[in-house]
Amino acid sequence: MPTGVAIRDAREQLFDAAERVLLRDGPSALTSRAVTTEAGCAKGVLHRHFADFDAFLAELVLDRVARVDRQAAVLRASAGTGTVVGNLSGALTELFGSVAVAVVGLVTSRDELRARLRQVRPTGVPVLAEATAMVVAYLCAERERGRLAAYADVDTLAPTLIGAGHLLFADRKGAPPEPEAVEKVVRTVVAGVVRGPSA
Repeated sequence: MPTGVAIRDAREQLFDAAERVLLRDGPSALTSRAVTTEAGCAKGVLHRHFADFDAFLAELVLDRVARVDRQAAVLRASAGTGTVVGNLSGALTELFGSVAVAVVGLVTSRDELRARLRQVRPTGVPVLAEATAMVVAYLCAERERGRLAAYADVDTLAPTLIGAGHLLFADRKGAPPEPEAVEKVVRTVVAGVVRGPSA
């Protein structure tokens, strides 16, 4: 796109382009030139909207974190419906079937990006921390409804589910795991605490 031509929703267009590069080529290929080329715009467009490339990446990660927060509301609202295993399996598939795995790789591979993110999120790995909180809230809601045992240690179950889900989806070059594989992992993790037909 020629310089001086306005593009609509430049921020989202750049984020979407960065996501495509990240998914296709991995964190090491994510440069400002790669993003603007993918977005079909001049390199200056990125720098008009963001102080520098690391500021852009930090905003990209925070935007993707906001998506997890929205997903959390949907998952929590599903408590008491369907099955616990089905709800968790669907949530893990939606979470890790998207760009989340690639964002985790991006964060762990860039020191300056991690430093910037620590200014607004001082603990945990972005996306994984929010995903864990999402699962904790859901499991608490199910425990309150009696679909999980009262003794269920949701603070241990949630990171176990997130870690196992992350490992299942981490091979970005291969096909995603079959739904049955995700359900098997979830069922194994929560088997001792799910009550009645809600399994």
